Amino acid sequence: MNLDWTKELTDQLDFFWQRQFLPRLEGLTDEEFLWEPVDGCWSVRPDGEGGTRFEWTYPEPVPPPFTTIAWRISHIGDGVLGARAANHFGDGYDREAVRYPITAREGLDYLHESYALWHKGLTTLDDEALARPCGPAEGPYSEYSFATLVLHITREVVHHGAEVCVLRDLYRDRTRGR
Repeated sequence: MNLDWTKELTDQLDFFWQRQFLPRLEGLTDEEFLWEPVDGCWSVRPDGEGGTRFEWTYPEPVPPPFTTIAWRISHIGDGVLGARAANHFGDGYDREAVRYPITAREGLDYLHESYALWHKGLTTLDDEALARPCGPAEGPYSEYSFATLVLHITREVVHHGAEVCVLRDLYRDRTRGR
């Protein structure tokens, strides 16, 4: 049996994106997008100069602060999908020019744009490209195969996407007390 690995990898990500994640984002409000369920959350905030600031430090504190839906969507859109698409497919994405979203509509648009860039690049890969090392853009993981990177990106999208969905559940049920 001959497998089309590009199709298998793309279908795996698409299934989560189209059938599980996007339907759960319907009706996302600005209040919910920026909701901070606990004190000290990392989020996306206006920077006072007309831009926005994505809160993050390296190394992360242990444990890291809890994060908002805005933070998680920005992370998926930038560090997981957008920057990787730029690094590996040369799509023109400029990480320095990113204005992190502070409304639900901006967040969803940003997510769709970043996903489209990664997805488009992913569909261009053949078996040979998937087997080659992913290269210096991935730092200490540069010798890992591109297929390993694709699997990692899918795992990250599913992981953070599921967190967004749980936060939506908590937001919806926040006033139901025991």
